[in-house]
Amino acid sequence: MIKTVACVVMPGFAPFEFGLACEAFGLDRTDDGIPNFDFRIVTPDPGAVPSNLGFSINIDDDLSFADEADLVVVTPIPREAWESVDERVLDVVRRTVARDAWVLTVCSGAFAVAASGVLSGRRATTHWRYAETMSRMYPDIDVDPNVLYVQDGRIITSAGTAAGLDACLHLLRLELGAEAANIIARRMVVPPQRDGGQAQFIAAPLPASTSLSLSPVTDWMLENLRLDLSVDQLAARAHMSPRTFARRFKADHGTTPAAWLGRQRILHAQRLLEQTDLALDAIAYECGFGSAAVLRQNFARVLGTTPTAYRARFACADDAMRSPAA
Repeated sequence: MIKTVACVVMPGFAPFEFGLACEAFGLDRTDDGIPNFDFRIVTPDPGAVPSNLGFSINIDDDLSFADEADLVVVTPIPREAWESVDERVLDVVRRTVARDAWVLTVCSGAFAVAASGVLSGRRATTHWRYAETMSRMYPDIDVDPNVLYVQDGRIITSAGTAAGLDACLHLLRLELGAEAANIIARRMVVPPQRDGGQAQFIAAPLPASTSLSLSPVTDWMLENLRLDLSVDQLAARAHMSPRTFARRFKADHGTTPAAWLGRQRILHAQRLLEQTDLALDAIAYECGFGSAAVLRQNFARVLGTTPTAYRARFACADDAMRSPAA
């Protein structure tokens, strides 16, 4: 489990994206039952480090702490630095990957990690405006411009700005469990899991009118996950044709109704595994998977683990919060 986090800041850093890392890993949330991280901001040359907005922050720690951190976060770097990343930072990234610790980049921070060579032969992403440039500079990297983040092994790269928070929450979910990630997201007043990718923000912005909002339908879906929910049934509730409903749903959520529903079922199964002693067949029924076998298949596909292994790692230790086994 992650206990120590080094946030690497270089001259010309972007304050908002830097703040995302501080918000995700640097705050004390022990009152909410979330373990504290030893979070430190590091830089190659300690002292005043200028941002891209005309102000500086004073950083006391050099890069040495990054060599022992469980997670190294690389914040964005300015365009003029993409081809001349500080070699000391590149060495830290290489050593971090070599010792199998986590590396997470926000937006153009991916260029620093790409320059280190550790992304060669891997999938990665960055802000959609910079994806073509990254592909041209590093043709051996499979750059996906359409996703919010990519995890390849223990390297996570994220798209522009707020997508860095999606990547942070994804890693927190992996390390602390779904319920802990939900608590952190709730404190931030953001969704714990956004579906879809960057394409939904490029080509299909949300409509200005809210008169045809699908939120009543999605709320009803969440309350009825155990049911066999077809597009025809959902479209009827939205008073739309199935074709119009599917198109509107993808425009609003960046994914299909079936994919969104499948993700919500997985999230509900994670909560039940963490907080109850329900048998797998009962959880499968509650989440709409039908059988434990189908639940296992979906867990393996989405989370890369089994329900039993997930429960063993993340089950709540407080017996008062758990229900009798079914």
